Amino acid sequence: MSAPWKLAVTADYAEADGSTIYGDIGLGTLAEHDIEWSLVGDGERELRGDELEGFDAVVLLSGTPFGRAQLEGVTTLKHVARFGAGFDSVDLAACDTRGITVTNAPTGLRVPMAHTALTFLFALAHSLLPKDRLVREAAWERKAEHRGPGLASATIGVVGLGGIGQETVRQLRALDLAVIAWNRSPRPEFCVETGIEQLAFEEVIARSDCLIVTVAANAGTRHLIGARELAAMKDSAFLINIARGAVVDEPALVTALNEGTIAGAGLDVFEVEPLPADSPLIALENVVLSPHSLCWTADFAEATGAEVLGEVIAMAQGTAPSHVVNAPEDRPGHE
Repeated sequence: MSAPWKLAVTADYAEADGSTIYGDIGLGTLAEHDIEWSLVGDGERELRGDELEGFDAVVLLSGTPFGRAQLEGVTTLKHVARFGAGFDSVDLAACDTRGITVTNAPTGLRVPMAHTALTFLFALAHSLLPKDRLVREAAWERKAEHRGPGLASATIGVVGLGGIGQETVRQLRALDLAVIAWNRSPRPEFCVETGIEQLAFEEVIARSDCLIVTVAANAGTRHLIGARELAAMKDSAFLINIARGAVVDEPALVTALNEGTIAGAGLDVFEVEPLPADSPLIALENVVLSPHSLCWTADFAEATGAEVLGEVIAMAQGTAPSHVVNAPEDRPGHE
């Protein structure tokens, strides 16, 4: 009989009873598959290699850095599983050279993320936050000051047509909203399917009444939206970022919001997280903010938990996982 597959789960977002910051992601079901899990780290610092030795796999529940320092002295690790779609914090090359498979869980969060974009969109278009404040301050007489532009005649631009971008487009089109999009590579079949135009980046920037950013974070997308792009947007336009904070040049965005270069923004992600208490974004009244968690719902936890643990189970059973994001060198599988 083979030894149980040993799984490490980062303690930053989990408790010893299997509960996590996201809710129940199904850790209690792993015993049925001959997988033993336990917490590693203390949630206050980066992982160390000596904490991972002896484990076959690790689930990264957050964007904690994972690279050469975490792999120092580790000989047993075969699988790094990221909870969620983003894997920009994982050093893929370091895992490649050690034959470690890296997976993500990109599909379960697509609808919740698209709904995140819609939440920001409606909040901005209908001036939800200032109207909420008027009620709390008993200032109903000022409600005419915050009518909001609405969406009936708006053009929504989507930057990035990956899984989340495509689902966002589908949700927008289901609402009969006009959508244009940019993606690094052509998506002609998807555009025909959804009835949208894929245009040059500069044209999407200039024509959009609301620009939704969904691209993956990498060296090529760092500060993709900077001072030049913000200046090219309509002064009545909104920016929504549900990608990664580094995709938007935050100081340039603050300047644009303060100077009225754009009308407002909805941000679920930031260049530094948690957002520092002295960030100028906090004082701005034309910004809707969320702590990188607006998609965290029961649906999200159940779907993403099932997906990430499905990858762990596949690796433990010696079958191919569905969402490999690196190119690990050949190594023996689980015996």
